[in-house]
Amino acid sequence: MIEKIVKLIYPKVFPPNLDAGLLVLRITTMLPLFLKHGLEKIINFSAMAQKFPDPLHLGMLPTLIIAFIADAICSVLVMLGVATRWAALYILGNLLVAWAVYRGFLFWSRQNWHGEMTVIYIAAALTILITGPGKYSVDWLIQKRFAR
Repeated sequence: MIEKIVKLIYPKVFPPNLDAGLLVLRITTMLPLFLKHGLEKIINFSAMAQKFPDPLHLGMLPTLIIAFIADAICSVLVMLGVATRWAALYILGNLLVAWAVYRGFLFWSRQNWHGEMTVIYIAAALTILITGPGKYSVDWLIQKRFAR
């Protein structure tokens, strides 16, 4: 009886594949980050430079450049699995500053702002930082090549 329950709960239809799961995580979280925030910064960089939030008082342009690197460059690096942990760390730092300093750790708001998305991006970047990109990445190919 217990064996049947165990087989029902843990079917062998989907054998565990950590590397495939990490690839899915990298793509499904970083693609929306790039498409929503990265492309926005690429297309509207000049306009955004005039009014970009400056929570750490570094200046609007330096703050925009930091966010641009995170959203437009590092998100693509993570998707490809290139310098993945460094890129995830950079994204994580940017998101933590945005969430903590600019948004005051807001999760729910009456305004049209979705704090849960920031938390999801933070969780994904932290997970990728801890686990690495997996074997379906450029990092894995480079490590494999130079491990000989």
